[in-house]
Amino acid sequence: MIFNILTLFPELFIPLKEYGIIGKAIKEKIISLNLINIRDFSKDSHKKVDDEIYGGGPGMLMTCQPIVDSIRSVKNNKSKVIYLSPQGSKLNHNLLTNLSREEDLILLCGHYEGIDQRVIDLEVDMEISIGDFVVSGGEIPAMILVDSISRLVDGVVGNEKSVTEDSFYNGLLKYPVYTRPRVFEGLSVPDILLSGDHKKIEEYRKKESLRVTKEKKIRLNR
Repeated sequence: MIFNILTLFPELFIPLKEYGIIGKAIKEKIISLNLINIRDFSKDSHKKVDDEIYGGGPGMLMTCQPIVDSIRSVKNNKSKVIYLSPQGSKLNHNLLTNLSREEDLILLCGHYEGIDQRVIDLEVDMEISIGDFVVSGGEIPAMILVDSISRLVDGVVGNEKSVTEDSFYNGLLKYPVYTRPRVFEGLSVPDILLSGDHKKIEEYRKKESLRVTKEKKIRLNR
């Protein structure tokens, strides 16, 4: 899978390319992260990429030409162009699963007061939001998208169970997990997990997933 990141701040993505499971997947050529600086496509002599908003209003808006040209420089008939926007569809596991089946994603990171609507009308296939709040630019949402999609691409995560037992994979939150020591500050690991009976452990974990999902989702929805 190819991720084409269109941004004014490509340097922010360097750590993503070099560390963790994403860095490893890039080195193994399972995924590719292509960083495109939108400013490089500006035809302005000072490489300006923003201007005042028609009709007035605070801040500046990213202009059409540099964004459209940067998109078209990497776009092909398999590309899906995604604009990271608070007005987009809310990111969830089902959406991530569908996106993990794509071959070529173009992630557009806005900044300032956003981008000219005509860019969306001409080039954007989908707008995605990571939640009902606003951040200063699309770079952090794009990183979240790259990381969460990549985990679902075959071969990126070494142990497939690490993915299939994650929260949300089957619609449930993950059961509580424990490691050594057996007792910590008076709290013990549940005996069933030390029994060696894998069938009973699996049943216990399913019940715990149901319990945690019910309790935490009720709390979050209040």
